[in-house]
Amino acid sequence: MKPQFLIDTDTASDDAVALIMALRSPTIRVLAITTVAGNVAVQQSTRNALYTAELCSADVPVFIGAEKPLNRVHQSAQWFHGRDGLGDHGYPAPRRAPEKQHAAEAMIATIESNPGLVLVTLGPLTNVALALQRNPAIAGKVGRCVIMGGAPCCEGNVTPAAEYNIWCDPEAARIVLRSGLPVELVGWHLCRGEAALNPDDIKYVLSIGTPQARFAIECNSRAQEAYFEQTGEHGISLPDPVAMSVALDPTIVTQQSEHYMDVETSSELTLGMTVVDRLNVAANDRNRAVWAPILERIKKAKVYWTIDNNRWKQALYSALR
Repeated sequence: MKPQFLIDTDTASDDAVALIMALRSPTIRVLAITTVAGNVAVQQSTRNALYTAELCSADVPVFIGAEKPLNRVHQSAQWFHGRDGLGDHGYPAPRRAPEKQHAAEAMIATIESNPGLVLVTLGPLTNVALALQRNPAIAGKVGRCVIMGGAPCCEGNVTPAAEYNIWCDPEAARIVLRSGLPVELVGWHLCRGEAALNPDDIKYVLSIGTPQARFAIECNSRAQEAYFEQTGEHGISLPDPVAMSVALDPTIVTQQSEHYMDVETSSELTLGMTVVDRLNVAANDRNRAVWAPILERIKKAKVYWTIDNNRWKQALYSALR
């Protein structure tokens, strides 16, 4: 039987490309897509997910989820992805409507009926946290939980310390990390440098000529500009497709390790920071009290440090052909 995927997304430009990779993969079956407020409002995220599914001729059910973080006002990333999250190119409305069931309930039902599935999260973790609050036992029924989020070794992309998906709802991220889910963290650093699509890569994708390839570049037009403004690097960075490529084929990871990890939820300076116990000192006397909620779970997260950039790009090209 093919591996079964459940994808949670705040569908904007790079999320859409990640969805294409999953929906066009011959090796997996996508059971459901759940949407969350993040890069754009949840209603726009849902519209974008449905449009992307239609572009792939996929009838996977889409469930609309949380409209805001657990305890905070929603702060979008429209400055990076455009007002509609897809570079403001005026894509038509999807023909299909989302399902009636709330995303968190759909997530619980899908996991309960498909134990061992792969949960891939491409946005803030609000829906996952809501599902865990309602049914903590689902944590033990997920085979893999691949999270695009965090900046475990470097600067953040929304504050000096934090990556957007975690920063947007740090309380939800903390619930997820403390839940016992088998977390695999694909941090923002993995989409930068040689992993970003350079001008030659972009030309190659356009030469593929399929509607999906053209869409992948076009919908990231604003993101390409914003990435240069943010980092001074030319190209298109695709954190969510990188995460999806790892979910589809973890052998592209070239360096990884397992650590206790938590998220800062109160500091004005480091809110949303993914704090990784890289030197294994969390259980020391001076740290044990603070780290007790994580240590009690006795479950470390896998943190991915490097990937084979050529293989990740080949996986992307294959999905867009």
